[in-house]
Order: sequence, then structure tokens, then C-alpha cells
Amino acid sequence: MIVLSVGMPRAGSGWHYNLVHDLMMTAGATDAHEIREQYRLQRFLTEVNNNIGVLSARRLALVTVPTLMGHTFAIKAHSGPTFASRLLQRVGLLRITYIYRDPRDTVLSAYEYGQRALAKGRPNAFSHLTGFQKSVEFTLNYVHIWEKWVQEKDVLIARYEDMLTNYDHEVTRLLNFLKLDGSKPDVQNVIAAYRPEAAEGQKGLHFNKGKIGRFREVYSVEEQAILNEILGPYLERMGYKL
Repeated sequence: MIVLSVGMPRAGSGWHYNLVHDLMMTAGATDAHEIREQYRLQRFLTEVNNNIGVLSARRLALVTVPTLMGHTFAIKAHSGPTFASRLLQRVGLLRITYIYRDPRDTVLSAYEYGQRALAKGRPNAFSHLTGFQKSVEFTLNYVHIWEKWVQEKDVLIARYEDMLTNYDHEVTRLLNFLKLDGSKPDVQNVIAAYRPEAAEGQKGLHFNKGKIGRFREVYSVEEQAILNEILGPYLERMGYKL
């Protein structure tokens, strides 16, 4: 079985993926980095956090091969559901979690993360977001992907803010979804390692400031009005106030 941890970018998706990955390891799952090397999936799973990219039939077929050989492992994605992902889920080869965040904070976080990388001379996937408008358009694409995931069946939906403020409850939901025993010492050790206060600054988690509602401190009243105008139709459905 493959556990697919999907997330909105800059929404704690790296944090959530690594939590899922390490929890599955306590139940005998194979390290996804080993799967990547052993089955020569370097072109299809990124080196950091094993991101599969789009959930195309070809990519999913290739990463399903290790599962058919008896391996269980966790991979990551930011893309939307597809016919292929639904098919694998239906036959029991794919279990899916999804995490999202207030898109107004995502706009800010994506822009800042890209600009920090650019300033260091190491551009990343967010460095093309050179201004407010581009960052809003970028995030809106992922809001549309959120809309698709929340309509899917048998997907565990989580919010970044709930992970920060009610971690134990959210982890219990995750353990139940993954069918893991939360009383086991090794499971408890993983849970402790990924608590918000412990996760900040860990390599590969992309967990930096992580503050809820920081867009209100950074963006002007005019910019906040633009955010609410563009994202307003989605915010209430996502559980956020204007």
C-alpha cells in the first residue's frame, strides 16, 4: 500500500508528510527514500520528501510496482486527484491524507520562502513569485485543488491551523485513519518528535515561522481587501473568517 500525503504548498505539507512517513515506519513500512533508490524512481520522486508531482497514470503505475512487491511506504504530492489515484484508492493500494491552510497566509509564506531562496542564490519553486499579484494567482490554483480534494471520498482532511493548536486531537485522527496503535512507545516517540515546538527548524519540514494569521501583520488594508475579494468565496467553506 502507498500512503499519499497531499498538501497545499506552504501549509505544513512537509511536516505532515514526514509525520505520516515516520508513523508508518513504526508499523513496518519501508523508508520511501530506500524505495526511491531501490526501484530507480529518482525521476518520479523528488530527493526531498519523495514528491511524485502530478498523479498521472504512468507515475502512479511506476510507484505502485514496489507495493505489488510487498512494500508499504509514504509519498507526497501537491497536485489534485485523478482517475488513476481514485482507481488505486478504490482497490486498496492507496490511502490519502490532505492538509491545507488559510490561503491568505499561504500567499505570504510562498512569496517570502521564494524570495529568501533567491537572496541566497538558490532559487526554488517559489522564487518566480516576484510580487503580490503573482503570489495570489499561484495560491488560487491550489485553492482549486483543495476544492477537488474535499469532494473526494475516504480522504483524511486536515487543517494546518488545527495541527498547530490541537495537535493531539489531529494526531489521533491520523492514527485512526492509518490504523495505528497510538499507545506503542515508538509511535509515541514519533508523535513527540513532530510536535509543533519540536518541528520548527527541522530539515526537510519547511517549517519556519508558521504563525497563524500573519498576513494581517504584513499586508496593507488594501492588500487584505484584495485577498478577501479573490479568496472570499472559498474562505468560509475552508473554515476561515474574512
